[in-house]
Amino acid sequence: MLEKILGVEKAYVGKLLSLVKYRVLIRGVETVREVVTHPGAVAIVPFRDDGRIVLVRQYRLPAGEPLIEVPAGTLGEDEDEEECARRELLEETGYEAGALEKIRSFYLAPGYSTEKITLFIARGLNKKSQKLELDEEIEVLELTLEEALKMVREGVIKDAKTIISIYDAVRKTSSGNEHNSKFI
Repeated sequence: MLEKILGVEKAYVGKLLSLVKYRVLIRGVETVREVVTHPGAVAIVPFRDDGRIVLVRQYRLPAGEPLIEVPAGTLGEDEDEEECARRELLEETGYEAGALEKIRSFYLAPGYSTEKITLFIARGLNKKSQKLELDEEIEVLELTLEEALKMVREGVIKDAKTIISIYDAVRKTSSGNEHNSKFI
Protein backbone atom coordinates (compact mmCIF):
# COMPACT_ATOMS: atom_id res chain seq x y z
CA MET A 1 0.00 0.00 0.00
CA LEU A 2 3.02 2.31 0.16
CA GLU A 3 3.84 4.62 -2.69
CA LYS A 4 7.44 4.40 -3.88
CA ILE A 5 9.00 7.86 -4.02
CA LEU A 6 10.90 8.38 -7.27
CA GLY A 7 11.78 12.05 -6.86
CA VAL A 8 11.24 15.12 -4.71
CA GLU A 9 11.14 18.79 -5.74
CA LYS A 10 10.57 21.76 -3.44
CA ALA A 11 8.27 23.91 -5.55
CA TYR A 12 7.85 26.68 -2.96
CA VAL A 13 9.41 27.47 0.42
CA GLY A 14 7.62 30.05 2.54
CA LYS A 15 7.89 31.42 6.06
CA LEU A 16 5.48 28.81 7.43
CA LEU A 17 4.54 26.43 4.62
CA SER A 18 6.32 24.68 1.79
CA LEU A 19 4.98 22.94 -1.29
CA VAL A 20 6.77 19.73 -2.19
CA LYS A 21 6.13 17.78 -5.39
CA TYR A 22 6.68 14.04 -5.09
CA ARG A 23 6.99 11.79 -8.12
CA VAL A 24 5.65 8.44 -6.91
CA LEU A 25 4.97 4.99 -8.24
CA ILE A 26 1.72 3.32 -7.22
CA ARG A 27 0.57 0.01 -8.71
CA GLY A 28 3.06 0.46 -11.54
CA VAL A 29 1.80 3.93 -12.48
CA GLU A 30 3.92 7.06 -12.03
CA THR A 31 2.09 10.11 -10.74
CA VAL A 32 2.73 13.38 -8.88
CA ARG A 33 1.64 14.20 -5.33
CA GLU A 34 1.69 17.84 -4.25
CA VAL A 35 2.14 18.14 -0.49
CA VAL A 36 1.95 21.22 1.71
CA THR A 37 4.41 20.75 4.56
CA HIS A 38 3.55 22.30 7.92
CA PRO A 39 5.47 22.19 11.24
CA GLY A 40 2.41 21.08 13.24
CA ALA A 41 0.03 22.89 15.54
CA VAL A 42 -1.93 22.72 18.77
CA ALA A 43 -5.56 23.44 19.61
CA ILE A 44 -6.91 24.09 23.08
CA VAL A 45 -10.38 23.80 24.62
CA PRO A 46 -10.06 26.08 27.67
CA PHE A 47 -12.59 25.45 30.47
CA ARG A 48 -13.30 28.24 32.90
CA ASP A 49 -14.11 27.26 36.49
CA ASP A 50 -17.81 27.92 35.79
CA GLY A 51 -17.76 25.30 33.00
CA ARG A 52 -17.87 27.76 30.10
CA ILE A 53 -15.37 27.29 27.28
CA VAL A 54 -13.29 30.03 25.73
CA LEU A 55 -13.37 30.36 21.94
CA VAL A 56 -12.07 33.02 19.58
CA ARG A 57 -13.46 34.76 16.51
CA GLN A 58 -11.08 35.98 13.85
CA TYR A 59 -11.17 36.80 10.16
CA ARG A 60 -9.73 34.05 7.96
CA LEU A 61 -8.74 35.24 4.49
CA PRO A 62 -8.93 31.79 2.81
CA ALA A 63 -12.50 31.35 4.14
CA GLY A 64 -13.40 34.95 3.31
CA GLU A 65 -15.16 35.45 6.64
CA PRO A 66 -14.66 35.55 10.41
CA LEU A 67 -14.64 32.07 11.96
CA ILE A 68 -15.30 30.93 15.51
CA GLU A 69 -12.50 28.62 16.60
CA VAL A 70 -10.78 27.06 19.56
CA PRO A 71 -7.54 28.88 20.40
CA ALA A 72 -4.80 27.30 18.31
CA GLY A 73 -1.44 27.95 16.79
CA THR A 74 1.60 26.68 14.99
CA LEU A 75 4.51 25.04 16.75
CA GLY A 76 7.59 27.23 16.91
CA GLU A 77 11.01 25.87 16.07
CA ASP A 78 12.18 23.54 18.88
CA GLU A 79 8.94 24.23 20.81
CA ASP A 80 7.13 21.31 22.42
CA GLU A 81 3.36 20.93 22.13
CA GLU A 82 2.52 21.85 25.73
CA GLU A 83 4.71 24.95 25.62
CA CYS A 84 3.02 25.99 22.36
CA ALA A 85 -0.45 25.39 23.83
CA ARG A 86 0.32 27.57 26.84
CA ARG A 87 1.77 30.33 24.65
CA GLU A 88 -1.11 30.34 22.15
CA LEU A 89 -3.77 30.26 24.89
CA LEU A 90 -2.27 33.34 26.56
CA GLU A 91 -1.67 35.18 23.27
CA GLU A 92 -5.14 34.63 21.83
CA THR A 93 -7.37 34.67 24.93
CA GLY A 94 -5.41 36.26 27.75
CA TYR A 95 -5.82 33.13 29.89
CA GLU A 96 -3.05 31.11 31.51
CA ALA A 97 -3.72 27.40 32.02
CA GLY A 98 -3.19 25.87 35.43
CA ALA A 99 -3.33 22.38 33.91
CA LEU A 100 -3.23 21.00 30.38
CA GLU A 101 -4.43 17.55 29.40
CA LYS A 102 -3.40 16.14 26.04
CA ILE A 103 -6.41 14.53 24.36
CA ARG A 104 -5.18 13.36 20.94
CA SER A 105 -3.51 14.31 17.69
CA PHE A 106 -5.11 14.30 14.24
CA TYR A 107 -4.42 15.33 10.65
CA LEU A 108 -6.54 18.10 9.14
CA ALA A 109 -6.15 17.35 5.44
CA PRO A 110 -3.88 14.31 4.94
CA GLY A 111 -4.66 14.17 1.23
CA TYR A 112 -2.39 17.15 0.62
CA SER A 113 -0.92 18.42 3.92
CA THR A 114 1.40 17.16 6.66
CA GLU A 115 -0.28 19.40 9.27
CA LYS A 116 -1.01 17.49 12.45
CA ILE A 117 -2.82 19.15 15.35
CA THR A 118 -2.53 18.09 18.97
CA LEU A 119 -5.60 18.85 21.08
CA PHE A 120 -5.43 19.87 24.73
CA ILE A 121 -8.04 20.65 27.36
CA ALA A 122 -7.01 23.51 29.66
CA ARG A 123 -8.32 23.95 33.19
CA GLY A 124 -7.55 26.17 36.16
CA LEU A 125 -7.56 29.26 33.99
CA ASN A 126 -6.07 32.47 35.31
CA LYS A 127 -7.17 35.67 33.49
CA LYS A 128 -4.34 37.92 32.33
CA SER A 129 -4.41 40.00 29.14
CA GLN A 130 -4.20 39.02 25.48
CA LYS A 131 -0.74 39.12 23.95
CA LEU A 132 -1.73 39.31 20.30
CA GLU A 133 0.88 39.33 17.58
CA LEU A 134 0.92 42.46 15.40
CA ASP A 135 -0.94 40.70 12.57
CA GLU A 136 -3.75 39.34 14.77
CA GLU A 137 -7.18 40.73 15.63
CA ILE A 138 -9.07 38.28 17.83
CA GLU A 139 -12.35 38.53 19.74
CA VAL A 140 -12.70 36.27 22.80
CA LEU A 141 -16.01 34.41 23.29
CA GLU A 142 -17.10 32.52 26.40
CA LEU A 143 -19.83 29.93 25.84
CA THR A 144 -21.34 26.89 27.47
CA LEU A 145 -20.61 23.57 25.77
CA GLU A 146 -24.31 23.37 24.92
CA GLU A 147 -24.15 26.76 23.16
CA ALA A 148 -21.03 25.72 21.24
CA LEU A 149 -22.61 22.41 20.19
CA LYS A 150 -25.70 24.24 18.98
CA MET A 151 -23.46 26.51 16.90
CA VAL A 152 -21.79 23.42 15.40
CA ARG A 153 -25.16 21.81 14.57
CA GLU A 154 -26.49 25.03 13.02
CA GLY A 155 -23.38 25.55 10.87
CA VAL A 156 -22.26 28.68 12.70
CA ILE A 157 -19.00 26.99 13.69
CA LYS A 158 -17.44 25.81 10.42
CA ASP A 159 -13.81 25.16 11.36
CA ALA A 160 -12.96 21.43 11.34
CA LYS A 161 -10.46 21.48 14.21
CA THR A 162 -12.98 23.34 16.35
CA ILE A 163 -15.80 20.92 15.57
CA ILE A 164 -13.56 17.95 16.46
CA SER A 165 -12.31 19.72 19.59
CA ILE A 166 -15.79 20.58 20.86
CA TYR A 167 -17.05 17.02 20.36
CA ASP A 168 -13.95 15.63 22.08
CA ALA A 169 -14.44 18.05 24.98
CA VAL A 170 -18.05 16.90 25.40
CA ARG A 171 -16.99 13.25 25.37
CA LYS A 172 -14.15 13.93 27.79
CA THR A 173 -16.31 15.86 30.25
CA SER A 174 -19.37 13.59 30.05
CA SER A 175 -17.46 10.47 31.22
CA GLY A 176 -20.55 8.35 30.79
CA ASN A 177 -22.90 10.99 32.12
CA GLU A 178 -26.11 10.57 30.10
CA HIS A 179 -27.02 14.22 30.60
CA ASN A 180 -23.95 15.47 28.72
CA SER A 181 -23.85 12.70 26.11
CA LYS A 182 -27.28 13.72 24.77
CA PHE A 183 -25.68 16.83 23.25
CA ILE A 184 -23.45 14.89 20.85
